[in-house]
Amino acid sequence: MTDRTVAVLNQKGGVGKTTVTLGLASAAMAAGRRVLVVDLDPQGSSTWVLGVDPSDVEVSVGDVLDAKPKADLLAEAIRVSAWGDLVDVVPARPDQQRLEDGTATRLAKALQKTSVDLTQYEVILIDCPPSLGNLTVNGLAAARHALVVIEPSALGLRGIGGVADTIDDIWDLHNPDLELSGVLLNRVPAVSSEAERRIDELTRIVGSSAIWEPSIPQRVVFNQAVGERRPIHSYGSRAAEPIEVFDRLWGRLRRTVHA
Repeated sequence: MTDRTVAVLNQKGGVGKTTVTLGLASAAMAAGRRVLVVDLDPQGSSTWVLGVDPSDVEVSVGDVLDAKPKADLLAEAIRVSAWGDLVDVVPARPDQQRLEDGTATRLAKALQKTSVDLTQYEVILIDCPPSLGNLTVNGLAAARHALVVIEPSALGLRGIGGVADTIDDIWDLHNPDLELSGVLLNRVPAVSSEAERRIDELTRIVGSSAIWEPSIPQRVVFNQAVGERRPIHSYGSRAAEPIEVFDRLWGRLRRTVHA
């Protein structure tokens, strides 16, 4: 494990974990920094948006986790994304769902024993599935930092306690270096009293210092970027606000992993 390994998670689906993961990767690429995205989600959304079709993947992150102890399949699994040579990906396939039962430290061991020089990456971003099962546990056991993505809604805040408890459990059992490094607010509407109430509630739960600024606005261009499999930064002035937001969040993330 390196200090630059970051798990992006929430047990609830639909909060935009992949949007956040790829927004950070886009900002890193725009800044000339190299990143690795590890897609632990069997749905393979990050894999697909990065231009790799899960059906064409020969060696997936599931194979890495399922490999014999001395095998170094991570070196075979890493692929250059269609975004460019600054963003690599360890792709997902749907069949890795079978690994929701198993050893919690497989990914950590794969990262430790690989022949790949992981220091070439400014950050390793682990996109976790929308659950607190074994795949997410593997992501947390391999990470130095955990970033929780929250949507400011009643359903979005449900389960935040379970996420925090899981992080504490991983810290106790498998990874004493793991930290809950931040909470990112995603899909924040421009004007919403309901969202404001939920942000206040979240602040009471985790504390204001845990919530990273700026929040990520709700914008149609994010859906367009996913559908067209493009980095958000490629939209230029059409995505000026989201680009500025992710540039600032990327700066915060860099400072965090280098602290």
